[in-house]
Amino acid sequence: MTVVLAGVLCGLVFLLRPIGPRDLPHDARALSFVDRNGAALGTLLGRDDRHTIAVPLARMAPAFLAALRATEDRRFAAHGALDPASTVRAFATALAARHVPGGASTLTMQLARQLLPVEPTLWGKLVESVVAQRLENGLSKAQILEAYANRAPMGSDLYGVEAASRTYFGVSAAQLDLAQAALLAGLPNDPVRLDPYRHPAAALARRRFVLAQMVAAHVVDADAARLADAEQLALVPRAAGIVAAAHFLFFLAPQIAPERERVRTTIDRPLQRFVERQMNDVVASLAGNEVGGAAAIVIDNASGDVLAYAGSPDYFDDRALGRNDGVQALRQPGSTLKPFLYELALERRDVRPTTILADVPVAYALPHARIYRPTDYAERFAGPVRMRLALANSLNVPAVRVLSRVGVDTFLERLHALGFAHLAQSPDYYGLGLTLGGGEVSLYELARAYATLARGGAPTTLRTTLDGAIQSGPAAGVAPNDPAWALVTDVLADPFARAAAFGANSILGLPFPAAVKTGTSSDYRDTWTAGFTRDYTVAVWVGNFDGHPMRRISGVTGAAPLWSRIMLHLYADRDAAPFAPPAGYARRQICATTGRRPNPHCPAVVSEWLDAGDRAYLAAAASSPEPGRAYDTWLVSQPERAELGTRILFPHDGDRFVADPSARLQVEIAGHDRARVTLDGRELASRFGTYLVPLRAGSHVLTARSRSGESVVRFDAGPHVPLGRAGFSVVTPAVSTARETR
Repeated sequence: MTVVLAGVLCGLVFLLRPIGPRDLPHDARALSFVDRNGAALGTLLGRDDRHTIAVPLARMAPAFLAALRATEDRRFAAHGALDPASTVRAFATALAARHVPGGASTLTMQLARQLLPVEPTLWGKLVESVVAQRLENGLSKAQILEAYANRAPMGSDLYGVEAASRTYFGVSAAQLDLAQAALLAGLPNDPVRLDPYRHPAAALARRRFVLAQMVAAHVVDADAARLADAEQLALVPRAAGIVAAAHFLFFLAPQIAPERERVRTTIDRPLQRFVERQMNDVVASLAGNEVGGAAAIVIDNASGDVLAYAGSPDYFDDRALGRNDGVQALRQPGSTLKPFLYELALERRDVRPTTILADVPVAYALPHARIYRPTDYAERFAGPVRMRLALANSLNVPAVRVLSRVGVDTFLERLHALGFAHLAQSPDYYGLGLTLGGGEVSLYELARAYATLARGGAPTTLRTTLDGAIQSGPAAGVAPNDPAWALVTDVLADPFARAAAFGANSILGLPFPAAVKTGTSSDYRDTWTAGFTRDYTVAVWVGNFDGHPMRRISGVTGAAPLWSRIMLHLYADRDAAPFAPPAGYARRQICATTGRRPNPHCPAVVSEWLDAGDRAYLAAAASSPEPGRAYDTWLVSQPERAELGTRILFPHDGDRFVADPSARLQVEIAGHDRARVTLDGRELASRFGTYLVPLRAGSHVLTARSRSGESVVRFDAGPHVPLGRAGFSVVTPAVSTARETR
């Protein structure tokens, strides 16, 4: 029993332990930001989403304090933690209504609720009362009033009279007049429904009530209250405290030490304001296509300085969800990761400039009996394409083929090294779709990776302040100065290589050397454009913050116009230097369709960068072979492409069929449609482009000739060969390399 009593006493002592000034730290200071040249960017009232500034009681207008007491706790100076009269009245109401009513809370209890939020239950009221008593035990009435006034919710994300006074009226709390003081004193009652920006009528009605309470408490006379009630509600614009780069300032603020009051950033204010204006203009021009959001970032490649950072067209436009930061938001990047895959493949020599990739229909088996069939954005296939064209035209099927060679796990490791920290799932989770944007990244991460590409793979750290207010994070980058980086840059800067998909004179083309890549996520939810010169990297996202799709807007029509405007502005009064060629590479001629030495049958010859190994391969390579069987399905849909040559797709050389004079075998030919087709020397007639071969017994030679080449197939037709019981096959030397068709 003694032990129990001792425990109860210790508990009571703890519960009634005074809460003193040291237990209420509130070192909230305004934080001012300037650009790299000292021009003001803005001042934030706090370092997180609770914007607040603590000021002493002496710097609060007496009218505000009087209004607060008259409205919230008229007998504040006369009672302790609880107001007995109000408590008895509230208890009686609770018994009648059978629930815990609102009201009856003293200023001390309201302060207790701010320090320790509780549920509005009987137990919650008890806890609140205990904390309030501890406050009364450790603080004077003036200290309680000061602590409450500095923490009271004032609408939106504002807390405290000083932050509200600066935001709503552009003056300090000490300069509030009676009308302003009464309006602010009324806000803590319901800070959401009384927000002056969103609900001005409700805020004014509450102000009238506060003024009436002040008259009833004899702290102002009726005439003064009448004049104050007639005063117009003159609010300053919501962005008055921020000149530019609002999202950037809110991004930095939580990282700044509490004692800091001024920060010199890397932002270039004139450039920042240009980017913001152009972003608003581009989004407005695309409004008819269901476009409402955008973000952009500009980086100095040499230093890693962030020169411009715009998270949305207007931070203060709540209807457009403007407070969302599109630079930090995670979205699917579309095809913008492909350059890093090709660089890795070139570095590992899984792919070379001479490699011909098959852009034809293909299917990949996935776990759980699923099939993955990648398709290109244009929903058609290009057949055999060089590495340069596959990347420049952002072809999906070749990229998936390259990823299958490199390995998803290996590519994911490279992306992590480049700073894509949010790609945190397993390789199996992303699968082969990783190179097509199957994960989620931020524009900030993407811009840093492209800056690394611009720096030849050299590790890149983005810098945001010039006065050491924020320490730079770890560098992102791998394999610095590997020539594969320069080779990928050369591809992305080649306007002729991307002409098939984007046109020779698209908006991606600039009057100076610039490498660029676009991306579009599924269902047109995100469009991206990222690119660079030797000096700058610019990355842009255009979409909607609520995730709803745009109306047929791709990377080149959504994000590219803003990217182009920013790039042109950066070089308005100077020229961009050309990119350095890949070290150890030399220009050599290759056949455009085979990647080998040009020969008389090569329809087009191009110049490509080759290193010593590529040149040795080119010197030893034989004449161009016909495309393999993987191209058959694609070739049959390309009758007009003479440069592909003439080829018999079916039957195949060595096939064996059952002889049947009444049956006809349909011949499939790809290439030129004016081919002369013969069977055993006799010309076959064509009916609507289709050739039919009778299946007579014997060995046969099928030939197709045109101006673009010749194709010969030998096949047999013979008696039926029994295959034995179901489930078994009989193989004889005569048919071991043939197949039977029924």
